[in-house]
Amino acid sequence: MGPLVVVLSVAVLVLTCGMMAALFIVVRRTSGGAPKTAEPDPEQLEAMQDELEQARAEAGRIRDRAEIDAEEILRRSEAAAESATQMRREVEEESRVLKSELKELRADLERREQRLAEREQRLDEEARRQAERDRKLAETEIELADRRAELLRVEDERRVILERVAGLTSEQAKAELVREIEFQAKREAALIVREIEGEARREGEKRATKIVTLAVQRMATEQTAESVVSVLHLPGDEMKGRIIGREGRNIRAFESTTGVNLIIDDTPEAVLLSCFDPVRRETARLTLEKLVLDGRIHPQRIEEAHDRSRAEVQDLCARAGEDALVELGLTDMHPELVLLLGQLRYRTSYGQNVLKHLIESAHIAGIMAAELKLDRTLLKRCALLHDIGKALTHEVEGSHALIGAEIARRYGEQEDVVHAIEAHHNEVEVRTVEAVLTQAADAISGSRPGARRESLEAYVKRLERLEEIAQSYDGVEKVFAMQAGREIRVMVKPDAIDDIQAQVIARDVAKQVEEELTYPGQIRITVVRESRATEFAR
Repeated sequence: MGPLVVVLSVAVLVLTCGMMAALFIVVRRTSGGAPKTAEPDPEQLEAMQDELEQARAEAGRIRDRAEIDAEEILRRSEAAAESATQMRREVEEESRVLKSELKELRADLERREQRLAEREQRLDEEARRQAERDRKLAETEIELADRRAELLRVEDERRVILERVAGLTSEQAKAELVREIEFQAKREAALIVREIEGEARREGEKRATKIVTLAVQRMATEQTAESVVSVLHLPGDEMKGRIIGREGRNIRAFESTTGVNLIIDDTPEAVLLSCFDPVRRETARLTLEKLVLDGRIHPQRIEEAHDRSRAEVQDLCARAGEDALVELGLTDMHPELVLLLGQLRYRTSYGQNVLKHLIESAHIAGIMAAELKLDRTLLKRCALLHDIGKALTHEVEGSHALIGAEIARRYGEQEDVVHAIEAHHNEVEVRTVEAVLTQAADAISGSRPGARRESLEAYVKRLERLEEIAQSYDGVEKVFAMQAGREIRVMVKPDAIDDIQAQVIARDVAKQVEEELTYPGQIRITVVRESRATEFAR
């Protein structure tokens, strides 16, 4: 309240001074020129009254101005007082915060000082322990030095005794030992070299056999009579004479035009067409069928029927390829690739139709791709085209995998598809997941029971040989060939075979099966070792 009282006092003082000044001017003007004894003139009185009114008005203005100034001074004083109060509060709050921070800093400083003191104490204890360890280490080193000197002395005495007993000096003994080690190293090196040469020879023979087998497979399958011969039934035996023609003219024209051997034997009402190319054989069969139905058989008619049959076979091949694409849901494939796929309709591998094998492999690859969250369309494309090289004849050199990869690359297939084709027989190192899955789908389709032709006798012999191989190892109790020869369960004696030996038996059996037997796909060898714990309750 101090500044407010000062402001009010100043305002009253200014107002009083203004009123006194105004009265003083009026009095001075009133008493200025007239004699005191004379009576005032009315005009003078009126003038004096006007002046008095003006003085009063001036005093009023001065009072109003003083009041305004007083109010302004009062407002500013209140604002200054409020600002001073706010500043005092801020200062008090800041002081409180600073005191709190100072208190926290002091507490933190005390904690750090306490930790430093504890750390110094631990360091002192560690230094004492280190000094104790150094002392013990020094004592141990002194003891070891004494023992080393003692051992050297004993070694010298032993060497002198050995030299005296053996009749050799230490240098002569070293030379003899070096000669013995050198002889043993040469012997072991010779054994290793012989083993490596034998392994290389066996691997070379295995690869050569594989190459020859693949070459023969492209020419014909194992069952030649069923894969290179087609039978056409005739309405009667008299048709054979018409097919042969006068002096064999018709049969020579037929074989020259179609490139297929026509065999007419004693088989009633039937002739045989023999050719390693299934497409040409099918074309010749359709040609002969049209000639038999028409009844007119002569060289010109043979050429006309052959041209129509060849066009018909081409249409059938293209339709078969398109049907395969529709079944698998694939699009955007070059027409030449579609035609080659259709030609595989007439080719077989170990009795399995190649086109059906490709479609089945594509379905399997699509299922695996869906399980692995991969591109199903890409996997189906890889599996469908992996044997496309088999559509070409034996006139093209190279394996069907590399030929198929070159064909796919030529007709614009993407690089992942080309790599899967060329790597599905490991002729090229596998680099992609798609190539691995293509190999797996090919193996599954070719090795499933019933996919490829195998005689019952060969099947039984293979199962018996599998069991014989596993039974020949020591410690084996029972052997079971399961899943059509795809798995061998070997039961071993737990007291004679441990876990490590069980793994060795599984590996040795697998290696012997690979070396001795021929089979599609893979065979799993499972060695079972039963652990038993027996106790008696009394």
